[in-house]
Amino acid sequence: MARRTYGDRCGIARALDVVGERWALLVVRELLLGPKRFTDLRAGLPNIGPDVLSQRLRDLEAGGVVERATLPPPAASQVYGLTEWGRELEPVVLGLGRWGSRAPVPSEDAPLGPDAAMLALKTMFAPADGLRARYEVRFGEDVYDVRVAGDRLDITRGTSERPDARIATDPGTLATVLWHDGRADEIAVEGDREAFRRFLDLFRKT
Repeated sequence: MARRTYGDRCGIARALDVVGERWALLVVRELLLGPKRFTDLRAGLPNIGPDVLSQRLRDLEAGGVVERATLPPPAASQVYGLTEWGRELEPVVLGLGRWGSRAPVPSEDAPLGPDAAMLALKTMFAPADGLRARYEVRFGEDVYDVRVAGDRLDITRGTSERPDARIATDPGTLATVLWHDGRADEIAVEGDREAFRRFLDLFRKT
């Protein structure tokens, strides 16, 4: 099946030719923190059907945004990751997140995946002058290393070495505490409580 095109020479239109299909940018969102298996993508996008996800991955691969790789043994699993050009979409996706943060919030039971929650931190990050801190954020089996250095916020998957605080919660609770007046004592914290308080102050209210 031939891919649809806007037939417009404008760079915006040509970008939408590549990533404008439904779900495409959310697939990109799920890969911004690193490659994932197909099943991991399904877990982060629970409302997408497997056939649609397969098609979007094929489209993004054909467009030069996504590439496939095989993990070394013993895993030997096929994973999908962003190409160098695909990784350039990060500021675009974060910009959309900032813009969309003022749109109506869907129902309480609407899912918020682990990677989506961590990217929301990057979207709403308010740089703290001179602050240097490190945090480990854990959503069950999903663990992230969060590093703050002044106006820079870096997030990678994996455990954190000697973090100032370890934070254990779920994506929805974290979002509620940060942006919807939830109670901070609903989040489990190990380590420096003052560092945790500074963490909560790092992100703009919507």
